[in-house]
Order: sequence, then C-alpha cells, then structure tokens
Amino acid sequence: MLKISDISYNVEGRPLFEGASATIPTGHKVGLIGRNGAGKTTLFRLIRQELVLEGGSITLPDRAKIGGVAQEVPSNEVSLINTVLAADTERAELLAESETATDPGRIADIQTRLSDIDAWSAEARAGSILKGLGFDHEDQLKPCSAYSGGWRMRVALAAVLFSQPDYLLLDEPTNYLDLEGALWLENYLVKYPHTVLIISHDRELLNRSVNAILHLDSKKLTYYSGPYDQFVRQRAAHRAVQAAAAKKQELQRAHLQSFVDRFKAKASKAKQAQSRVKMLEKMTPITAPEDAARVVFTFPQPDELSPPIIATEGVSVGYGDTVVLKNLDLRIDQDDRIALLGKNGQGKSTLAKLLSSRLEKMGGKFTKSRKLKIGFFAQHQVDELHVDETPIQHLMRERGHEGEARIRARLAGFGLGAAQAETEVGRLSGGQKARLSLLLATLDAPQLLILDEPTNHLDIESREALVEALTAYQGAVILVTHDMHLLSLVADRLWLVKDGTVKPYEEDLAAYRKLLLSSDKPVSNKGKNSPSAAPKPAKKASRETILSLKSDVRKAEERVEKLNQMAEKLSTKLADPDLYESARVGEMEVWQKKYGEVMEAQDRAETLWMTALEKLEKAES
Repeated sequence: MLKISDISYNVEGRPLFEGASATIPTGHKVGLIGRNGAGKTTLFRLIRQELVLEGGSITLPDRAKIGGVAQEVPSNEVSLINTVLAADTERAELLAESETATDPGRIADIQTRLSDIDAWSAEARAGSILKGLGFDHEDQLKPCSAYSGGWRMRVALAAVLFSQPDYLLLDEPTNYLDLEGALWLENYLVKYPHTVLIISHDRELLNRSVNAILHLDSKKLTYYSGPYDQFVRQRAAHRAVQAAAAKKQELQRAHLQSFVDRFKAKASKAKQAQSRVKMLEKMTPITAPEDAARVVFTFPQPDELSPPIIATEGVSVGYGDTVVLKNLDLRIDQDDRIALLGKNGQGKSTLAKLLSSRLEKMGGKFTKSRKLKIGFFAQHQVDELHVDETPIQHLMRERGHEGEARIRARLAGFGLGAAQAETEVGRLSGGQKARLSLLLATLDAPQLLILDEPTNHLDIESREALVEALTAYQGAVILVTHDMHLLSLVADRLWLVKDGTVKPYEEDLAAYRKLLLSSDKPVSNKGKNSPSAAPKPAKKASRETILSLKSDVRKAEERVEKLNQMAEKLSTKLADPDLYESARVGEMEVWQKKYGEVMEAQDRAETLWMTALEKLEKAES
C-alpha cells in the first residue's frame, strides 16, 4: 500500500501540506481532487521523490515501480510502436541480450523470463493501446517526428500504460485526448491490474474509472470510498453536520459567557463562574466549513437574428486540392446546441473552421446571416495569448474605449479578480488563461459560439459554471469536447463527422459511448461463412430457471433494502453534533468509515439487483 504519514511541505513560504495523512490500498483506483493550486501535482512529485519532504514520510512497497506520463516523447525518427515497446525496459534488455548470449543456461533463463512477462504478445498489446488512443496501424509505423506535441503526448501516455507500473500516476491525461480517446481510457483504467492515482477534473472519468476519492483541502488529505458523485454526497452530509455542530457550540459558548459576565462579580456565584470559564478554555473550537467562492462565467447576450443563421447546400471543404468533407447539407438556428462527434482526423476541426469562416468552401452553397457574429474558442488560442501582458492589457486593446472600471467588471464576470487582472498572463494558471480566452471569444456578444475543448485546464467548479453560462446563453453553440458531462448537459443535437461528411446522429450519447467501446473489441472470425455460424433461435428458459432468477431478484432487492436502512441509521448517527466533540473524534472517524463502506456496498447491491432483473426479463421474454 501507499502510506502518506503526517507530511508537511511549503512552496515559497506558502504551506501546501500540514500534517496530511492518507493510506491508498494496493490495487485501488483513486481520483486526487482539489482546487487549482492546492498542491495535487506537487503531491505526485513528492511520491516520485522528485521533491524532498519537510516533515512526515511517504512509504511504498519495496521495489514498487512508479510510472507517470513523460513531459513529451522526443521528436525523433523512432516509430510510434517501437517507442511504446521500448517503455518495457526489461523486455528490451532481455531481447538485446538474447541476440548475443552464448551460454545455454543463460539463454534458457532469458527465454523463460520472456515467456513469463508475455514478451511475445507485447507488440499486439502496444498496438492495441495506440489504437485506443487514436493511432491506426499505419500511424503506428510512422516516426514520432511526424506528429505535433499534443499527439506525442498520447504516445507518452501509451508508453506508460504499456509498461504497467505498480503505481500509475496520471495528471489530467484527458487534456490531450478527444472524446473517443477519453472514453477508451476510462474503460482501460477500470481493468488496469495495479494501483492508479489520477488527477482529473473530468466528472465522468472520476465516476466510471475510480473506486475512491482522495480530497486535498485546507492542506489536509481525506480518503473517501466510492466514485466522485458519492464523494459529493458524503462531503455535503459532513459539511452540514459540521455546520450544525459549530452553530450548537457557538450557542453553548454564548450561554456560558453570559453566565460568567452576569455572576463573576458576585461572591456567591464566583466559584460557578470560574468553573464555566475553565469550560470555555477547554472547549475545542469547531470551525464551520467555509463556502467556496462561487465560480461564474457571464456571457453577454446577443441580438436575435432570423433563422437560419447558417445554411449549407452540397458544400465541400478541404485544404488545397484535398477535399476533407463533402455533400454538407446543414442548418444552424440561433437556439441550437450541437455537439460534433467523430474520431480525430475525420474533419471536426475542418467543419469548425468552415462554420467560423476561417476556411473557405471549395464548392456548393454557403449562406449565413449578414449580421451574424461568431465567437471561436480553441486550445491553441490559449497558447497564443501575450504572456508578457496582463488580462487588463489584453482587453484594453479590444475595448479601450470602455474604460478600466468596465474592463475590470468584465474580467470579474469570468472569475478573474483584481489580483489576476494585473498579473502577467505567463504567470497565470492554465484555468485562468482559459477564462481569459473565453472572455475574448465572447466580447462581441456573438450569436454563434464555437467551442473546441473549452474545459481543458478548468476545474470541476469552473466546468459546472460553464454549463450554467451556456444554458443561459441565448446564442447557438457548436461544441467539440471530450467532457461527456458537459456534452450531456448542454448539447441537444448530435452531428457525427465520419467518412467525409456530416450527418445527424439520431441516438444519444450513451449509445455513442457503447458504440465506440464495442468497436474496440476484437471480432471473432470463428465459423464465418459456415452453416454453424448462423444464429440459432433462443430457447425459452425452463420454469426452474425462471424460479431461480426470481429468487435472485428477491434476494438482491432485500439486500438493497437492508443497506438502505443501514445507510439511514448511519446518516442519523453522523448528524449528531455530539459525535464531533474532541473526545469522540476517533469514534466519529469509525462511523464515517462504516458509512462509506455501506454506501459502496449499496452501489454494488443496486448493480446486482439491476443485473438480476435484466436476466429475469430476458428469460421470461
């Protein structure tokens, strides 16, 4: 297991950890969350011993291998597949030695070890990982120099996944993946055979791929069993209890102080007053939880235009003489919320450039409203900000006539307060830069907003604020993102970019996710084109089988009901403010642990119940 014991660490005099402790059981998948700047990446560096602790200790099992994504794969002439294969250094060294070894005993040892580590299937495994991250067979044979930095980051991710370290540390891995790659990674991590710690603000990833949350807050670490949504419920319950306990203590203090103030001068009551003074001195303060500052985005509302704002008939578009998309018959109205689906390289960015007039059509008819204003946000625009200028200077260039007070108000509307407004962009966090770019994209109150991966570098609170802003926004939205949570809450139309054209996708995001994951599974050719391969009519389940399945359903339902009752009792127990008195802190932690275990068991029981119901329905049909 990974044990973090009473650690302390400061950065430039600012404490990030003060007596923080946590234990990560072996084999668990854990999401590390906390506000931007809280110290999550620093904790990873402390675990890898790249930084030296100022107090406490971090211990791991002997000879445990720790792996994380390299900053970037070098731009060299080594193929992608060979770059990933080289990440398994033991295999590479054994293969090299096998070419020169002459001693029969050593040759036998090498071959045995190669067999033990499944070296002969390594190329297939590496190829499968690269394919899941967006590289087809031909891509895998190309040199790393043929790809940009973002794509080489995918190769770095593929390499660490292939090497299968005992402790896999991933820091925002979906920031350089598209939706398809992010969904593949979610599925891969669930099956990963060792311990995973992942820093992420991707709510869907934290719900599907981890079984625990490690929360970094107020320089402390708290371990919660269950995925992100369960953590949110547990934390909300705990904060409510803490607030109630703080209020009760405040009333108790006021009552005691009132007695002391009234009777301390009276000889007959002096002893009792002194006793209450001592009680006040011994009382350990309970601090009410602070409400986090609300994160906001304030989009200006656009003027309304007559529909459609954009329409295409038989349009083709591409680069030079190469057609990327053709036969485009599309219509966009001002109230549309459209998500673009499709694997990388299919033309999503090309379509976005066409719609934003950054790319001219090659043929067909393209019409748009004469007064249409378009806002465009893409990750490369964040990188193109002037690093030696402040946000105020960026806006003064665009809106100098508005005056500094109005400009500061605009910045505050995107969560950039006075301090950030006067800080050079090069010193801002990734999330703060993204906020500034979003502000610049929406300055003109556009009727159409095209967003290409807007959530990269935004924390969970900022992503929720973006959802609220887009919901209130009265213009059209074209959205390209790997964030399934954002897509599910914002998009009401889906366009699939595939095979050189764009068509409406009539099913929902859940169906698209299932389609993508099923396409990664190998298709068996066994019995292809043979009579035996013909589908056989399903046999109706026997009466005994149906009775057995009904029994399973009943037992599963009873188990869920029992766990619900246990959860209610524990919730009532945890709502008792007396439990949070200093003398009972150890007892409180025991009850909190039991509550987490019951919530986790409840989720498993509900899954088993639903599975049993599905089996029964199938048998009865």
